[in-house]
Amino acid sequence: MTFTYTPAAQLRDVTLRDGLQLTGKLLSTERKVEIARELLALGVPELEIGSMARPDLVPPLANTLEVIAELTPEELAKCWVWVATPRHIEKAAAAGARNFQYCFSASDSHNKANIGRTTEDSVAAMPRAVELARDCGGTIQLCIATSFTCPFEGVIDPERVLGIAADPRTDGAADIVICDTLGQAVPAQVRQLIQAVGTTTPDRRIVYHGHDTWGLGVANTLAAIDAGAGMVDGCLGGLGGCPFAPGASGNTASEDILFATRPDWLTPATLARMVDISERMLGELGEPNRSKTAQGARSEAHAFEWVIGGQA
Repeated sequence: MTFTYTPAAQLRDVTLRDGLQLTGKLLSTERKVEIARELLALGVPELEIGSMARPDLVPPLANTLEVIAELTPEELAKCWVWVATPRHIEKAAAAGARNFQYCFSASDSHNKANIGRTTEDSVAAMPRAVELARDCGGTIQLCIATSFTCPFEGVIDPERVLGIAADPRTDGAADIVICDTLGQAVPAQVRQLIQAVGTTTPDRRIVYHGHDTWGLGVANTLAAIDAGAGMVDGCLGGLGGCPFAPGASGNTASEDILFATRPDWLTPATLARMVDISERMLGELGEPNRSKTAQGARSEAHAFEWVIGGQA
């Protein structure tokens, strides 16, 4: 029997933003641009390339504006920048960015820790953010962090997330990103919330951003795809986490998501190249590789074509 893989969602690799947030070592602008171009050349549909968070609070992302300036308009059309205020959009747009992920938390406590304001303050500022994005011909996403649990408040009522999605002040967002910031959700929860958000706002693409803290990153991602998510986030080697959310460890590995979903552009050779890119970067940063697929690709089971160097 031959299996046919028809994934309904695209991968966005978030290595250059969420992946780097907790690293002790820094990557130069040139190195980040190199990684971005390598991933795009492989066929990765979209990337997250940086954040407008305060450089003193998130030093690994301090050179985001320089990264944006080095990329071409064609490359930037496939790249997203994390923003939390209208002023962030002004600065990123001036550098050349056109895709903005406007992020805040469902829980006030995490929003105050992460952004320094209440959730209501962030929602109230979003119409201006939408206006600025449109003025530069850009696209804006609504990104809801702590959609399932908060490190300070615990479980989040789904109605809180649905209320934000349905708030007319967030109407201008092309997409809604639902984030399992702490990686504590289970597939049934992910499926139900993604379905509910899609029903609430049927004209917008739903993006799922998961973490693998409790080992359910891939399972939750597949549940999100089954529930209608059009894009899912992943990170090379499972790197990353939120510096303002105690207990938030690495993202779901891009390699693992791709091996599970098998998009048309992914081949054994492409996967091998991605594993190499990931290993080199993680080696430079002194970080472990948490991807099970990368570990499998380096195994001795050479009769399996996805093992590096293997042939059926």
